[in-house]
Amino acid sequence: MIKKSKKVIIAGLVSALAVSYLFSSSAMAKNASVKKYTPSTAKEKMAAYIKFTQILNLIESQYVDDINTTSLVEKALKGLMTNLDAHSTYMDTKAFKDLTVQTKGEFGGLGISIGMKEGALTVIAPIKDTPAYRAGVKSGDIILKIDNTATIGMNIDESVKLMRGKPKTSVVLTIIRKKELKPLKIKIVRDIIKIQSVYAKTIEDKLLYLLVTSFDQKVVKNVKKAIKEHNNTQGIILDLRSNPGGLLDQAVGLVDLFVDKGVIVSQKGKLKSENTQYNAHKKGTDTDTPIIVLVDGGSASASEIVAGALQDFNRSIVIGEKTFGKGSVQVVMPIGEKEALKLTVARYYLPSGRTIQAVGVTPDIIVHLGKIEYQEDPVLLKERDLKKHLEEELSNIEKGTIEPIEINATSENNETEIDESIITEQQLYKDAQLKSAVDILKALIITNKGK
Repeated sequence: MIKKSKKVIIAGLVSALAVSYLFSSSAMAKNASVKKYTPSTAKEKMAAYIKFTQILNLIESQYVDDINTTSLVEKALKGLMTNLDAHSTYMDTKAFKDLTVQTKGEFGGLGISIGMKEGALTVIAPIKDTPAYRAGVKSGDIILKIDNTATIGMNIDESVKLMRGKPKTSVVLTIIRKKELKPLKIKIVRDIIKIQSVYAKTIEDKLLYLLVTSFDQKVVKNVKKAIKEHNNTQGIILDLRSNPGGLLDQAVGLVDLFVDKGVIVSQKGKLKSENTQYNAHKKGTDTDTPIIVLVDGGSASASEIVAGALQDFNRSIVIGEKTFGKGSVQVVMPIGEKEALKLTVARYYLPSGRTIQAVGVTPDIIVHLGKIEYQEDPVLLKERDLKKHLEEELSNIEKGTIEPIEINATSENNETEIDESIITEQQLYKDAQLKSAVDILKALIITNKGK
């Protein structure tokens, strides 16, 4: 295993030289991207190895500061992985140890999913009810600095490491936000991230609204439970907005609830062992209830698989804004006991064969985030002489005709009871995307009745 890993690294060094050369000129990089791949011959590989060794020797002997071969090779590996894609990284001893601690221990986080977009560290989505969500971080925010450290040239793993820390400690993010004239500074207090992944509400008693905030291991179970509890629903709105993704099996399982046959998603890589496909099953499938899926720029990975698959199967109408475009598969490959590579080994493909990597899912109907203006109750608008009306009420009070009701001042009187199990008409008008989804879903229900 270790020998095989060494071969992979050596072969990678050749690619590093090629990639570094191509990126020195944007025009050359653009031309190179369209060239057909041809494997290097044994002679070309040997020439590349020799060139790399010569460059290492020159740097070590003549660079202004002292630096040894081990440090140079580690820097070269990091540069190589960064130039492959935004998700592949080389983990030195410290980085690999940090990863082990993060996956086994408890740590404080902010509650945001991040990715690289056009070379910038970008917020895919803040997770509902987490420190970042409460602090006002939004999908599409570009993180310029983490505390006093600039993120330019930083990879995702390095940025995550800076943002994580002990619970109750704080971090300041300097962000660039669309339509804001100046950078924003947001202070966030880290906390243990606990996520409720599925929220179920009703709209007008006949529509079921399902908000899936992330794909943890309980998504399919909780969606099934919600559907069972609302078995008289006439239509479903599946809200995947600002959902950064999660477990693939839960995304597949969610689609499988509404599709009875066909390939939901396939995974394809260079090695045959990475090629697999996930199929729908007929048992327990609802193929009749109309579905609307809501997405936006914060919908990524597993969310895009669900939205894209249901769209390809013509099982739902997708409404909102174009999704993030994260459809690749990474695995961590240990090199010895102290180092590792996190390498992109495959990409996901939707039922139609299209990829979502760097492309995303385009909604059937594009609706931008916003509010819908509407008029208040017409009865109130017809009260033209409000002043006269108030004067009459005041006169009745003074004459003793009407006795005002006395209310004791308590904290309970200031609390407005909100039924969290429903979405009101007022709430709908504050969300143009959701309001459009409801209107279109009603039209689908009416259309189905006519069949």
